[in-house]
Amino acid sequence: MQQKTKKRLKRKGFALLILILILLIPGLWYNLDTTIRLPYTADLTDTTISLQQTAPGMMTAGNNWLKQSKTGLWEMYLEGEPFQRGYINGKLSKALVDAQEQAFIDQIRTMIPSDGYLHFLKYFIYWFNRDLDEYIPEEYQQEIYGISLSASDRFKEIGSAYHRMLNYHSAHDIGHALQDLSLVGCTSFGVWGDHVADGGLIIGRNFDFYMGEAFAANKIVCFEKPSKGFGFMMVTWGGMIGTVSGMNEAGLTITINAAKSEIPFSARTPISILAREILQYASTIGEAYAIAKKRETFVSESLLIGSGRENRAAIIEKSPSQTELLTTTGSTITCTNHFRSAAFTKDPLNQKNIRESASLYRYRRLLQCLSSPLPLDPAGVAKILRDREGLNGESTGYGNEKAINQLIAHHSVIFQPGQLKVWVSTHPWQSGKYVCYDLYEIFHKFAGLKRKVEIIDSSLTIEADPFLLSREYSEFLKFKTLRIRISRQLQTEPLLPLSGSLLNAFQQSNPWYFEVYSLTGDYYFKAEQWQKARDAYARALTKVIPVWKDKEIIIKKMVQCNVNLLKHTE
Repeated sequence: MQQKTKKRLKRKGFALLILILILLIPGLWYNLDTTIRLPYTADLTDTTISLQQTAPGMMTAGNNWLKQSKTGLWEMYLEGEPFQRGYINGKLSKALVDAQEQAFIDQIRTMIPSDGYLHFLKYFIYWFNRDLDEYIPEEYQQEIYGISLSASDRFKEIGSAYHRMLNYHSAHDIGHALQDLSLVGCTSFGVWGDHVADGGLIIGRNFDFYMGEAFAANKIVCFEKPSKGFGFMMVTWGGMIGTVSGMNEAGLTITINAAKSEIPFSARTPISILAREILQYASTIGEAYAIAKKRETFVSESLLIGSGRENRAAIIEKSPSQTELLTTTGSTITCTNHFRSAAFTKDPLNQKNIRESASLYRYRRLLQCLSSPLPLDPAGVAKILRDREGLNGESTGYGNEKAINQLIAHHSVIFQPGQLKVWVSTHPWQSGKYVCYDLYEIFHKFAGLKRKVEIIDSSLTIEADPFLLSREYSEFLKFKTLRIRISRQLQTEPLLPLSGSLLNAFQQSNPWYFEVYSLTGDYYFKAEQWQKARDAYARALTKVIPVWKDKEIIIKKMVQCNVNLLKHTE
C-alpha cells in the first residue's frame, strides 16, 4: 500500500513537473528569444565628456551643441564615431528625449485606452521585433545605445532603455503592422529643369505622421558629421537617429512615404534606418537604389530621392518582396501613398489601396497644383505644400486626408540640393514660416559653435501662411477643441448630454468636413435619437470622405438607424 502511494505521489510529482515546464518553457523561450543583445562598444571613455550650458537654451559638449532657435526649432550638431555621437546626443537632448517618449506613450494610451490590450501590445511588439538588431547596422545600434544611456527610468516597465529606443525606430513601420492605423499620409514631389526658375532641382515634402500635438512640439533640425560617409541634415525628434526627411552634403535628398502593406510576421530593417543609411552613404540615385535593394524591410514604402549632382529625382518603391526604381522623362515627379511603377500595377494590395484610400485623389490634386503657375521657386513650392483644397478647388473641409495640406504635418521641408539649401517649416504645421539653412555654412562655419547665434539665412525666409490670420483658422482651432470634447463624451457611461447649440457650433466650425456630421451622428446614435442620427449621417455622406472604410461605417450606422426607426413605428 505504501509502495503504491509512493508511486502515485511520484506520478503526481512528475505530472506537476511537466505542468510547470509547460507553463515555464514558453515564458523562458519568449524571454530568451526576445532578448536583444547590447551592441559591442570598443571604448566607453567618451562617457567622461562634460556638458556646458553656454547660454539659456544652449548646451555644448566639445564641438557638439544643441540650442533652441528663436523660431522655436531645436538645432543640433553632432560629430565623431557612432557611439560617441549617440552618447553626446543623449546627454544634450535628454530632456527632449524624455518629453518625446512621454508624448508617444500618452498618444498610444489615447488611441488604445485599454490597459489589458496595451499590456498585450507591449509583448506583441517585443515578440514581433525579437530579431530587430540583426537587421540594423552595428553603427546605428551603437548610436542608439549611446542615446539610451541618458533615457529616463520612468518608462522601465515598458522595457530597458536600449530596447525601447531600438523599438521606437520601428514605430513608423508598426503603424502598418497594426491594421493600418492611418498615422501616415505624406505628400512629396520634385521639379527641375524648365519647371524651376533657376533650372535646378527643388524637392517639396509634407511629413504627415501624426502622433498628437505634443509629439510634434519639439522638432530637431539635426546636422551630423559622422566619421564615415557624408555629413547630412535631417528633421527629427528626441531619441530618433533614423531619417524621414534629409539632405547630405553631396546634394542627395531622401523623404519617405508610406504605402499599403500586408501585416508582417516579424521585423526587418525599419524604413527610417534604411533612409538614414542612404542619406549617409549615397551621392547619386543609383547608389541609393543599390543600398535599398540590399536591405530587407517589412513594410512597403516609397522613397523619393533627389540628386543635386544629376539634377533630377526618382522614386524607389520598396515592398518586402521587391524593389523598383520609378523615373520620369519629364521635369516633375510626384509621390503620395501608392505605388506607380509597372511592377506594382497589377499588385492586388496596391490596387486596393488606390481604390479605397485618399492617395489617388491627393496625387491628382498635386498634379493640378503643379500644372500652373510655372516655373517654381521655393516660395511657389511652399504654396503647393500649403494647399488645403480638393480637386478643382473643391472644399473638402479642413483636415481632410485628401488634401495636400491636412493641417497635421509633423514638419514640412523644401530642398534645393544643387545649392545645399533646405527650408524647414515652423509651428504650426506648414503654415508657419519656412526658415532656410545652408548646409555648407553649417559644416564650415557653425561646427564647434560656442555661443548662441542664429544659424538660419533670414534673407531667404518664406513668410507664414496668411491663413493663420483668417477667421477660418480660428474656427479650425475651435473644431479641434470641440472634436476632442465630443469624442471624450462618447466614451463616458452613461452618455453625458451635449447641448444642441454646442453640436451646431461644432458643425459650423468646419462645415465642409464630413467628420463634424459623422461625429454628431455618433452622439445621437448613442443617445438613441435615431432620426437625428440618421440626418447627421446623411449629411456626412454629401461631403468628401477621404477613405472608403469611413464611408462604409457611416452607411452601416445609417442602416441601423433606419432599422431602429422602423421598430419604433411598428
